[in-house]
Amino acid sequence: MIKLILLGAVVAAVALAAYIRLAPSDPARWHEDPRLVSRPGTPNFHLIRMVGGDAMPQVFQMPPDALAARLDEVARADGATLLAGSVEAHHMTYVTRTPLMGFPDYTSILIEPAGEGAMLLGFARARFGHSDMGNNRARLERWIAALDRPALSD
Repeated sequence: MIKLILLGAVVAAVALAAYIRLAPSDPARWHEDPRLVSRPGTPNFHLIRMVGGDAMPQVFQMPPDALAARLDEVARADGATLLAGSVEAHHMTYVTRTPLMGFPDYTSILIEPAGEGAMLLGFARARFGHSDMGNNRARLERWIAALDRPALSD
């Protein structure tokens, strides 16, 4: 009887892991505008926008096209996959997965003109769970820090 219970638990764990890795990501659900989203009720997100209580965007001394292209390069080098949007539209949503279990996280980026430069608005959030242990904040901060470094092709 114990062997049967253990086998059932193993099968359930494998099924859950398969669902987490293989569940489709609906672009219509995850491709969001950081200016318009509501703050989630769970702490598994990080939001950068011009609204009180959220992290404030940084202005970069490059045109919006260049910032969008550089962000795309940084995100892909970090293992992200473009789910929706485009560099040309300056609005992209990326999927990244945790190394061990493959939990998907979604990061929506919007690049807007700001004077002579451009600013990055972002909304990074986990699909599953209550807490992301700071991973979404760390990813956005890592991407932003890498934007000022030389491009990979230089």
